[in-house]
Amino acid sequence: MDFTRIRKVLEGLGYSVSCFESSRDACAYLDGKVDGTTVGFGGSVTLEQMGLFERLAAHNDVAWHQKVPKGTDTRPIRLKENAARVYFSSVNGLAETGEVINIDGTGNRVAATWYGREKLYLVAGRNKIAPDFESALFRARNVAAPLNAKRLGVKTPCAEKGDRCYDCKSPARICRGLSVFWRCPSGSDIEIVLINEDLGY
Repeated sequence: MDFTRIRKVLEGLGYSVSCFESSRDACAYLDGKVDGTTVGFGGSVTLEQMGLFERLAAHNDVAWHQKVPKGTDTRPIRLKENAARVYFSSVNGLAETGEVINIDGTGNRVAATWYGREKLYLVAGRNKIAPDFESALFRARNVAAPLNAKRLGVKTPCAEKGDRCYDCKSPARICRGLSVFWRCPSGSDIEIVLINEDLGY
């Protein structure tokens, strides 16, 4: 995939943008950029597939609630993630027109992307990119959310059928809030990392 057009759009909206042909190259780049600091990770299959946690944890203080034993109370770890100087997240949808979309269940991930970090990295595989805002939002709700619900084993219609959002009223619903960056938030240092691989949901 040629990232030339979307890179130009995103840079025009105030983001730094880096593009890579492989997740291995992106991981090596990020490993070289972040050293000796506190790092938080948001819930992300993309970051898991990249093996980025292991690379960064070798020389940073990294907090990630996905890396604790099952049954562990993750609230203290999530708070540590959100207090980190550097934060990593993926996105649920990225429009070629520049909108960055994330859906969240507890709010910890979207909260950390909005404010308080010295540096935010948003990592996205080519499969997250959609032509415009409407299609990126559709992707976030009807592709990413059902697959994440299924991965987490929650009892929702989208997890059971895996086909679309049912706008359910289930207590287990994981899509409870929507974040859209129309452009880079004021005062934020955000780098969007685009990878020419299908990664995450």
